[in-house]
Amino acid sequence: MITDKRRIDPVTLQLRAADSGPPGSLPTRTETRPDEHGTPGGTPAAGDTALRSRLAERTADLQRLKAEYDNYRKRVQRDRLAVREIAVANVLGGLLPVLDAIDQAREHDDVGPGLRAVADALESQLAALGLQEVGAPGEPFDPARHEAISCQRSDEVDRPTCTTVLRRGYRVGRHLLRPAQVTVSEPPDQAERGRPGDP
Repeated sequence: MITDKRRIDPVTLQLRAADSGPPGSLPTRTETRPDEHGTPGGTPAAGDTALRSRLAERTADLQRLKAEYDNYRKRVQRDRLAVREIAVANVLGGLLPVLDAIDQAREHDDVGPGLRAVADALESQLAALGLQEVGAPGEPFDPARHEAISCQRSDEVDRPTCTTVLRRGYRVGRHLLRPAQVTVSEPPDQAERGRPGDP
């Protein structure tokens, strides 16, 4: 038997009544050693279940808050990249006439060493910003990327194909700045192939 002289019960954290023991003395309490579950006397405490329930609830709240924050962070990062891509596309779209002028000068062999150096530096910097050319001879015709200026029949192709690129197109990432202007060759119709006199 151990005499407990504390006025506050360590289990309930309540003030002990003054008349729970002999006059002039504090109440006594028999302490038992906890079992393997950590509860005195081998019986689970009523407060332990409530504490575990509150802990599980707080853990679920924390996990939900962390998931919401992760989704918010990913959405902000995605929006930031989209805004950057749109801004770059707007700037590069204003430089397309400069690239067209350089192409025309090259077609007329009117490019000196100085202009050639400027053109090469400009094109390398624009490529570093993500500018990509659209349209090349031999590509399958795609209305989403090509603008057909003229069309002709040809036995040398088995599907609509870009034959000549009249004006290069450009895109940045998923943004098409402008389509390429091309001439298109299409295979002859099957009805035309089956006409009398055809090989």
